[in-house]
Amino acid sequence: MRFSDLRGNGELVRSLTGMVDGNKVPHAVMIYENEGCGALPLVLAWLQYMHCGHPSGGDSCGECPSCRKFSKLIHSDLHFVFPTNTGTKSGNMDSKDISSDFYLRDFRDLTLRNPYFLEQELQDALGIDRKECDISLLDAKRIQQKIMLSPVEDGWKMVVMLQPEKMNTVTANKLLKSLEEPPEKTIFVLITHNPEKVLQTISSRCRNLRMCPLSREEVREVLTGRFSVEKAEAEKLAATCGGSVGVALSQVGGNEGREAFMNIFGDLLQAVADRDLLSALETAEFAAALESREKQKQLLAFIADGLRKLFLVQQGMENISYADSDELDFYRRMSGRISRRFSRLILQHLDRASMLLSRNVSQKMIFADLASRMVACNSAK
Repeated sequence: MRFSDLRGNGELVRSLTGMVDGNKVPHAVMIYENEGCGALPLVLAWLQYMHCGHPSGGDSCGECPSCRKFSKLIHSDLHFVFPTNTGTKSGNMDSKDISSDFYLRDFRDLTLRNPYFLEQELQDALGIDRKECDISLLDAKRIQQKIMLSPVEDGWKMVVMLQPEKMNTVTANKLLKSLEEPPEKTIFVLITHNPEKVLQTISSRCRNLRMCPLSREEVREVLTGRFSVEKAEAEKLAATCGGSVGVALSQVGGNEGREAFMNIFGDLLQAVADRDLLSALETAEFAAALESREKQKQLLAFIADGLRKLFLVQQGMENISYADSDELDFYRRMSGRISRRFSRLILQHLDRASMLLSRNVSQKMIFADLASRMVACNSAK
């Protein structure tokens, strides 16, 4: 991956290359992105630049032995950590015996095919479609072992960790010393979509950077250039994906999942506008019946994004809402019937619902409670 293959975030790219050129690479970096906006390909381009034998013009050459290894994700000193669990590919193995290494081939295949993948797409690729995933203690132990060894090649030992917010306290404590004082020429790069959920003991030891969503034009260029999406479809997707290539790609060739989420959200918001608790509870039953807790978390994220769009429409900022024409009609109808305070008040309840799903609380209870709170919040306007 080269910087020239990417679009957007030029200032961040210059900052990263400046660290390398000035020999001021920090030992731990955490990059915050909106899901699917391209932090992983950016990180891969950066690490490739760090190890390139013939860098030029602020980019790697793409041709030297090191660049060729990075292009196939087979550099010996590049290690990946991501949330895992048992699944269809792990047989009868116990979850405590599963680490990222077990799924490394599947991870590489997915990343080479689409480095902008969403969390659900990663779980699907690993065959983990109905379970809560986390970064295991075994992963922490294996990373510690790997970074204590001398580099196989002349360069840095690199650990790229996806979704560090899914480390529990035990795993985090195991990695803490390594993050704080890693061996010489060792770098940890963490990529998160929820920085507020990363343990403070972890984030405080990292150089924190923000990757911004792409512009519509930048998304369109990536879709048509790298992924050969037809121009007309790319234009439409770029206008509604919120600057996320991953979200846009998930909707290519059909959007059945998105339509299902929109139907649930639309019915729920209509019930809230009507202050009809019974209808809201009936819609909550549909949400609770989704096939997995991960799907239900995706629905909650979709609702949060929908409330963002509603808020922007209420504030007269439709041009930056990323809502398509059909959605705009809906949000315009709802804008006068929903309190302007509603979106802000409900976001905390969506976070709470997501947390309860992770703790295996009854889905029916979670969504019934959420629906009741939504109706109550709008009734109190």
